Amino acid sequence: MAQSVLVVGAGITGLATAVALQRQGYEVTVLETRIDTTTGAGISIWPNALAALDEIGLGDAVRGSGGRVTAGAMRWHDGTWLRRPAPDRMIRALGEPLVVIHRTTLTEILSAALHPGTVEYGVGVQSLDDHDGGVRVRLADGSEREATAVIGADGVDSVVARHLNGPLERRYAGYTAWRGVADCTIDPALSGETMAPGMEAGHVPLGTDHTYWFATQRAPQGRTSDDGELSHLQRVFGSWADPIPAVLAATDPAQVLRNDLYDRTPARRWARGPVVIAGDAAHPMRPHLGQGGCQGLEDAATLAGLAVREPDLPTAFARFTALRRKRVMRIVRESQLIGRVVNLRPPALSAAATRATVVVPEYVLTRHLASIAARGAFTPVR
Repeated sequence: MAQSVLVVGAGITGLATAVALQRQGYEVTVLETRIDTTTGAGISIWPNALAALDEIGLGDAVRGSGGRVTAGAMRWHDGTWLRRPAPDRMIRALGEPLVVIHRTTLTEILSAALHPGTVEYGVGVQSLDDHDGGVRVRLADGSEREATAVIGADGVDSVVARHLNGPLERRYAGYTAWRGVADCTIDPALSGETMAPGMEAGHVPLGTDHTYWFATQRAPQGRTSDDGELSHLQRVFGSWADPIPAVLAATDPAQVLRNDLYDRTPARRWARGPVVIAGDAAHPMRPHLGQGGCQGLEDAATLAGLAVREPDLPTAFARFTALRRKRVMRIVRESQLIGRVVNLRPPALSAAATRATVVVPEYVLTRHLASIAARGAFTPVR
């Protein structure tokens, strides 16, 4: 009889984990509190995550559904180049271009690879009880489910992470982020980031006729813009060098997302017996390296690989923690450091620190980036 696994959360990590385990013969059910999981934003899938998707069998589907970034430039807000790498920099350093894909498209690819009925929407998990025979899960409606194992992929506020660790405090990072998709294209040579004291904006191709963009700025926690987020962004970023004004002008105001950024107390325990956490539930990170979803995909491929190579799931989950923690937490810390540098106060310190990166040799930065995001940075379980 196949072992049953409950995956809590139908985000990128949860869906990818479910696909990977189903392909290994496990009976998988995904429980998702939300009914509508669509989002108007994009996501960068770096070569390390493409390698993980190849392990799951979905790498080519994702490559064929997004835009490609092969260089990755950095400029100052007046258009001055801070870094203008060779057009094929990503390919040479990372093994292939990174892919930028709409998040909804990615989740559709993952969902389509699951057996019909695998995901149950509108089902909230309230608590867990792990015992010798497996795990008992109590749902928000008072009913219960039994499973051989539970994988928590339920994000920063994970019920499963709290089951393993107790309370996990969230702390506001001091700045907020906006994301959107513009109905226009940009010059591929400008794909990358544009910087200013205490602010940044990113802009990359999304398919053949759209651009995914993001922006960050220091702001009070919980603040919203009275006349709309896009109007605020056009006031703040509208005088910056192209392509930012054009990208904002081509964005639907209703599709602009705003999210305050938080750090969370690290989860000391990722696994105990038949329960494990993955993705943001285990290691939430700031967005500056573009690795949040990518590391979740690495988690999914690693969990599935261990599940068929270890004698039982509790052993696989313990090994997962041992294999993944060092690499992931290094990326968490570096993402946090970049965010702090960008948002240094006074802003002159941020400007000086950002401009100082120009003196770092390109080969040094490229080698470091490869250690995080190259195809070879992800090591499949063999």
